[in-house]
Amino acid sequence: MEIELNPIDFITIGTVGPKGRRQFNLQAGQDTQLVTLTLEKQQARQLAEAINEILEDLDRQGKGSAAKKAASSTEMDLRDPIEPQFRIGQMGLGYDEAQDMIILVAQELMISDEETELTEASPSVARFWGTREQYRALSEKAMSVVEQGRADPRHNGHVIYYWT
Repeated sequence: MEIELNPIDFITIGTVGPKGRRQFNLQAGQDTQLVTLTLEKQQARQLAEAINEILEDLDRQGKGSAAKKAASSTEMDLRDPIEPQFRIGQMGLGYDEAQDMIILVAQELMISDEETELTEASPSVARFWGTREQYRALSEKAMSVVEQGRADPRHNGHVIYYWT
């Protein structure tokens, strides 16, 4: 499966579920098409950092710094239905100078089992083309969502007993 949204109308990250068992989702849409992909908390953090890096590089190279327009919080909420198409294994960012757009490429995590050989199956891929403003807002939202978790992720879903 290949998904291409060029250009996206929106892109966001959000979670479903209680703290300690949250499912992180990357979601983008174009017209009536809604694409939801599942990712790990650490992937969300790394994506935010990578977006910041590419935006800083573009600013340093003088590729025209678009106005920083903050997205409203409702624009950054996940939209229903939240039905993930696949779990992300790898992501990459790029920049198309001709269109002045950033592209996020997400590739499906492939897990081999005895019945399916990895060589027989090809991973699904999603490509999301968006503006710098959209990706700047995505980075800010991703960091906000990541930081909403527990202060110490080692306590992920575990009860901690302290003996004195």
